[in-house]
Amino acid sequence: MKPVSKTTDDLSHAAETPQVNDYDSFAEAYSAENEDSLANAYYERPAMLALAGDVAGRRILDAGCGSGPLTAALRARGADVTGIDASAGMVALARRRLGEDAALHVADLRDPLPFADGAFDDVVASLVLHYLEDWGPTLAETRRVLRPGGRLLVSVDHPIVAYTISEPRPDYFATTDYTFEWRIGGRLVPMRLWRKPLHAMTDAFTAAGFRLSAISEPQPDPAARELFPDGFSDFQTKPGFLFFTLEVPDA
Repeated sequence: MKPVSKTTDDLSHAAETPQVNDYDSFAEAYSAENEDSLANAYYERPAMLALAGDVAGRRILDAGCGSGPLTAALRARGADVTGIDASAGMVALARRRLGEDAALHVADLRDPLPFADGAFDDVVASLVLHYLEDWGPTLAETRRVLRPGGRLLVSVDHPIVAYTISEPRPDYFATTDYTFEWRIGGRLVPMRLWRKPLHAMTDAFTAAGFRLSAISEPQPDPAARELFPDGFSDFQTKPGFLFFTLEVPDA
């Protein structure tokens, strides 16, 4: 097939089109917001830590670690934590937080993971899977690096929110993407997420060989009531994120 050449106008337009989900371009701003926001610091992160429970001595992979707040919290609880993220900028911030000797890697969850079979007791995937259209390869790799009896802890955008509030679509049962502009650090950045119905999520987990142990819709940290009087009620009374606890069956 003859190659298609791009015109100057085509190239100019491509150069002007912002890259979606480009965390490198706003890593510092996102990290600052994530540090103490209602959604992250007083809702998602405490819920993930509660699901993890006693992690002392456990080998944990923080898949999509960002700038490392969850990695740091798990490490403070006695876990041996490795962090990976597709954004080099985020990993650099995580290293600044955790120290030069921290086990941190730039790695895309759509690619094979750079770890041996059964290397971890737990994997935490905090608000990351909804960036992926096809969960199959990622879940297969996650299962590979977990030991028998290991756990995968997942949080994602709640499918009800994704379909009824964020860019509503008429077909709940379809897997679809949506784009939006996220105001972060005083500017708008383009984002693209994928939404799946609940059964597609659970089907993907079981197809990868996981056993579904629990689905949870936690409440925010009560301390947030005084800190965020305007937003607390929404997180307390409406769906936000959905959490899964999954297990690798014992051999």
